[in-house]
Amino acid sequence: MRRTLILTSLAVVLASGLTAAALAFGSNPGGIGEPVTIHVIEHPITDQVIDIGKSGDSPGDQLPFANPIFDADNDTRVGSDEGNCVRASTAQGRWECTWTTFLHNGQVTVEGPFRDALATTVLAVTGGTGAYANARGQMVLHLRSDGNFDFIFQLQP
Repeated sequence: MRRTLILTSLAVVLASGLTAAALAFGSNPGGIGEPVTIHVIEHPITDQVIDIGKSGDSPGDQLPFANPIFDADNDTRVGSDEGNCVRASTAQGRWECTWTTFLHNGQVTVEGPFRDALATTVLAVTGGTGAYANARGQMVLHLRSDGNFDFIFQLQP
């Protein structure tokens, strides 16, 4: 009887500990807790196409970049980005891109297509760090009339 009581007590303690650990890992320390929209503006000052393979605009060409990021008013620098796009199709004017946007409270990574002829493209948010550690969602990229790009992150926890 005493042995059964000890085993039952140990099982209860173990179950309580596992429940507490599960709650701790499932909580949101440092990540976003509710949907959030972040609007920043990229100044594409370093964009440069590297011709790879067939001469001229062709699949496989690279577009590496590392650019400053400004607030939604386009007045104050709030971060930077860096990444690369690979020409996927000249016929469709499509690049496949991956990059990270570095902001004061963390980083957000995105991946997806960019189309030459479209003013607006939507890319997937693939993750983040710091304040954006558990981020997912999408980023709307919009070409502005001044040649800069709106990055509108629509993040979900």
